Amino acid sequence: MTEALVLDPCCGGRMMWFNPQDQRCLFGDRRHEALVVTDRSRGNASGVRALEINPQVRMDFRRLPFADATFPLVVFDPPHLVHAGPRSWLAAKYGKLGADWRDDLRAGFAECFRVLRPHGVLIFKWSEVQVATREVLALTPEKPLFGHPSGRRGNTHWITFIKAASNAEQSHG
Repeated sequence: MTEALVLDPCCGGRMMWFNPQDQRCLFGDRRHEALVVTDRSRGNASGVRALEINPQVRMDFRRLPFADATFPLVVFDPPHLVHAGPRSWLAAKYGKLGADWRDDLRAGFAECFRVLRPHGVLIFKWSEVQVATREVLALTPEKPLFGHPSGRRGNTHWITFIKAASNAEQSHG
């Protein structure tokens, strides 16, 4: 289904990418929409912001449409807001988690690791403005390798995982 080296199953507006059209990545999201919202923050004099979410493939991060061990690198940047107003710029920009967000994120981690090759790398990005990073990491049995908080308040965490070798590889190694 793909020759891409990287999967971004929650690409949103591709804001973290240096090249949002990078051909090495398959950009997926469950949303496909163009939004215009009111936002007067950070000196935005017009009060209008436009955002386009245009994935190459529409997908749900809880049920990825790929075979096991497809990608050497997965970037998992799921929605991080639990509470947001119906016209929230942040909810439009990043998406919003549902009431069953713990189950959703647990399934998302499982799916990301399922489609990751043995010894593949998962980069997880989380903004803990509403939910603590430790609470989210408790939703996966996988153990992070390293990470780093960033942003003005240190609320955004970049966490790196490496997938263990398959059972067959471990018994022969």
